[in-house]
Amino acid sequence: MPRTQAARRLPPVPRALLCVALGAALASQARAQASDATATDLDRITVTAQKREQQIQEVPISINAYSGDFLQANGINDYGDLGTLVPGLEVQTQSVSNPSISIRGITADLDDPTQEPRISLFQDGVSISRSRGSSVEMFDMERVEVLRGPQGTLFGRAAETGAIHLIQNKARPGISGGFQVGLGNFDQRKFTGFYNADLTDAVQGRVAAFYESRDGYMENLDGGTLQGKDTRAIRGSLHFNVGQASGLDLILNYQKDTPPGTGFRSRDIPNTQLSFDPYVANSQRGNALGVDREVYGATLLGSFNLNQSWSLSTITGWRRYDGVDRFDADGSQVNAIEFDEHAWGDQFSQEVRFNFDNGTAFTGFLGASYFNETASRDLTFQTDERSFYALLTKVYGPNFGLALVPIVNPDGSPNLSQTTDPFFGSTFSTNHSETWGNDVSIRSFEIFADGTWRFGQRWSLTAGLRGTREDTEYRYHADVGNSASIFGLIDLQGPGTAATPNLLFKPTPGRISENGKWNSWVGRTVLGYQINDDINTYASVSKGRRPNMINVEFKGTTANPVAHPVIEAVPAEIVWSYELGLKGTANAGRFNYDLSLYYYDYTNFQASISNAPSFVPPFVTRNAGKAHALGFEASLFARFTDQVGGFLNYGYINGGFNAFDDDGVYQQLAGNRFRMTPDHSVSVGLDWEMPIANSRSVFVRPSYSWHSHVYFEDENVPTIEQDAYGLFNLRAGLRFGQRWDLTAWVNNVTDAEYLIDAGNTGQTFGFPTVIPGAPRMFGVTLSGRF
Repeated sequence: MPRTQAARRLPPVPRALLCVALGAALASQARAQASDATATDLDRITVTAQKREQQIQEVPISINAYSGDFLQANGINDYGDLGTLVPGLEVQTQSVSNPSISIRGITADLDDPTQEPRISLFQDGVSISRSRGSSVEMFDMERVEVLRGPQGTLFGRAAETGAIHLIQNKARPGISGGFQVGLGNFDQRKFTGFYNADLTDAVQGRVAAFYESRDGYMENLDGGTLQGKDTRAIRGSLHFNVGQASGLDLILNYQKDTPPGTGFRSRDIPNTQLSFDPYVANSQRGNALGVDREVYGATLLGSFNLNQSWSLSTITGWRRYDGVDRFDADGSQVNAIEFDEHAWGDQFSQEVRFNFDNGTAFTGFLGASYFNETASRDLTFQTDERSFYALLTKVYGPNFGLALVPIVNPDGSPNLSQTTDPFFGSTFSTNHSETWGNDVSIRSFEIFADGTWRFGQRWSLTAGLRGTREDTEYRYHADVGNSASIFGLIDLQGPGTAATPNLLFKPTPGRISENGKWNSWVGRTVLGYQINDDINTYASVSKGRRPNMINVEFKGTTANPVAHPVIEAVPAEIVWSYELGLKGTANAGRFNYDLSLYYYDYTNFQASISNAPSFVPPFVTRNAGKAHALGFEASLFARFTDQVGGFLNYGYINGGFNAFDDDGVYQQLAGNRFRMTPDHSVSVGLDWEMPIANSRSVFVRPSYSWHSHVYFEDENVPTIEQDAYGLFNLRAGLRFGQRWDLTAWVNNVTDAEYLIDAGNTGQTFGFPTVIPGAPRMFGVTLSGRF
């Protein structure tokens, strides 16, 4: 049965399923409470979110942490898979070069290097937050920590609303190894493995590798497939013992991605089969579409005991990414909006931190860091001007007074009948291209301090402050295209703004630039109260900040039609967060819970909003004024019996733009909800293992996740949205002792249809596209350890 966009509408979350799961959980918990004291605790995760080792239940932060064993057992390969496990976290991945992450309603998916992310991603203490280089495979992991709420004191300038910390396994004493191989539909092939050994008495080494390839789940009638995967990664690490209880860890990472193209699908043009099926595309250039990206990283971690009270930690990091993404932005067989994006970045960071802990009432740290980054993005636009003319007349015809020309013929083929411009009588270029781009150089210096004072029997006070000095240069350029464009004679951006000889952007005399220098601070205060040995509560106030930015453009105006730089400063976005939390354990450690209630108050919210009445660019980042978010989150983990465990996560958020700004002016986005933000999200899962004989067992791991309605743009366009949907996944298999697992898995068991994004680049031209989510996928894996 062919897929249609109408099939995306799915019923609300099955309440019966949740009731059954919760009922079973409570009944199992009651039985466990009646059992004897031989019950074992749940795995207790040790985290370093506050830059020191703590049990997760002791940390006064909304945090989820998962061990590497848990990630592998549940098929979690990259942080895109974490969205079903963490309340308030939404992750959608168009491609490895364009992930979209949302924590508590605030999204970080910017492709413009001049704009800073709101959410920090760290790999072993080193920031990997730039979106074009942030998508990395999670293999041979020690654990993952997801922190919700402003984390600037702990994780620096890009952690306005949260942070994800990927902590990889390091080389350690002893000989060990393991592997996993797998096969699946869409010709999936996968391998991951590691080997750890002692090189000398004082040096250990470890190497880990990852490979996965899969055809795309979208058929492309112009050749090949879309939305596939092809990733290779390798990591080497060395550990050096340096005196007593001190050491160095050197980690080298490399990843190469060459997947097929992103599956943009037009909502207005049928494919050549006269279908709007989002899973069957007609994307121009066929197999030439796709990503070719390399990511390099080198990290040196140092830990040195200075005396019984003080220790020194150092983090030195270097990263580079370089990639080209070729995509068909109109999502059709019409050669109208084709792009090649070349993005690269290079960064170096150094942190020095002194830690204090003498076993008394106070623990804390202080330190300084330096960050230096250069990031660039160039976009090459390609079009057949006959098709582009047809597109403009369809979308903007009434505004420009142009004759309406069909974009495609009744059989779905391109209509190229218009060969000359009706205004000037010139012949359209059949292969026009032009390139423009922007880049940024950032240097920041930071000093920070954070400490916890425990007073009385059960009270604690945590306070932290981080000061930042930023020195940033923003640059923009537009090069002369390969041929003069007829459309460059038309004032698409208003009178005096013709882009001649280009179609979209006037050529610049080299790179134009502007500098910005800012001083800022963020901080947190947390009051904690330990009700008893098993229950902790906290109340926190924290300040987050998204750095200032500068829009640099090059255009004319009505008053001055000669091209000139246009500089627009956008102030720093500020959020004040107020949060109450309750976390603890019950039932002899078999039941863990983490509850949080929060409110965010934003000023100078940086949003992508309409640039009307201009056409290019149709959307720009501007100060959208005030916004807010009110939310509640719950994470529940239970070991019902020695054989059955499970989890339940729930997130609620009411987040959006206020009606009026601080001056009482009605805001452009007044009343709109944040993009990519469901009001409700639920995930539930079980892990049931049944012994059979000879140290063998059978395991079953079902999970279900559900999200309510979302908009894909802050402007809340009615057609650029996704209704509520749910996904059911299942993993089951055999375990042979502690060394061998044979697993069969199915994702999206019911083959539900949904969108992972809509609008996209095509929407900026008034020509929206959609990207469908993955259909049913299945396969088998074999895992071994020694």
